[in-house]
Amino acid sequence: MENVSFTAPRAALKIIATGVALPENCVTSRELDNRLGKKPGYVEKRAGIARRYHAGAQESQAELGARALHDALAHAALPAESVDLVICASAIAVQALPCTAVHIMKAARLPAGVAGFDVNSSCVSFIAALDVAAGLLNTGAYRCIAIVSSDLASRGIDWSHEEASLIFGDGAACAIVEKGDGRSGIIASLSETYPAGSTLCEIRAGGTRRNPRSGMEDTDFLFHMQGKALFRQAASLIEGYFARLLARSGMTLADIATLVPHQASHLALEHMRKRLNVPETVLVDIYRDYGNQVSASIPTALHKAMTSGRCIPGQPLMLMGTAAGLTFAGMVLLP
Repeated sequence: MENVSFTAPRAALKIIATGVALPENCVTSRELDNRLGKKPGYVEKRAGIARRYHAGAQESQAELGARALHDALAHAALPAESVDLVICASAIAVQALPCTAVHIMKAARLPAGVAGFDVNSSCVSFIAALDVAAGLLNTGAYRCIAIVSSDLASRGIDWSHEEASLIFGDGAACAIVEKGDGRSGIIASLSETYPAGSTLCEIRAGGTRRNPRSGMEDTDFLFHMQGKALFRQAASLIEGYFARLLARSGMTLADIATLVPHQASHLALEHMRKRLNVPETVLVDIYRDYGNQVSASIPTALHKAMTSGRCIPGQPLMLMGTAAGLTFAGMVLLP
């Protein structure tokens, strides 16, 4: 791509470091073939994944998030005392109360008095948190914000549901952001929610709707997905959404140097390549080695892009994904 000068960001934001963390247990698709009683090669062919990571019984979502936070700090050579706000951008909480940010901060041994709260928009929580962080940085309320996404999808897998049992992996990722000098930041962001899809992707228990007093079943704590219906709804809307996001940014697809999508499934990524005409050289695809890491998916892919030289300073970067709801979220930034 030629070195083109773009409009100044509407909200200053500088990603100064990213970091990731994975559970110790790597699960290959061959191992899942054995677990599910399938022929060798079945899971990899069906799901498009070679390996993913699942947390062991003693591994903690908060500790995984803390490891990602410290990895980001190490990449930037920053002391933990530099962070004055932690935003947890995870799809599933450690527990109902207090918020998951508190658990991550405790596991990370951050200094007492640092602020923390959660932002939850399921798989696109990281994009929502970036928008919130940019607003807070530009008001001067905070100077250095750590956004942490950590999800243990394996804890909610219904192994009797083949479609959902094949695609998920666990992981955590963190981005540390500051206001910067204004040359980098958010050019445009767009979030759209279509509540007609609210039952297509859900975990029913854990809130006030399904609990021991209102009546529930054990399976209400497991992940439920109507994959075909969800894909149809998303596919019918994504082209229009993508056009609106680009229009808001004042750019065309040819202007985007790097596109970091939610790693939802191999079918979703292939749909993006073909229907949206996103070149493979632009699209960041790590799905084969990590699976769908829920909220950690986008920031993990962003970390891979930033540490491999695929994010070019001064060249537009797009983040985009779909989430339960059904929600679309996207953002165009100058890194």
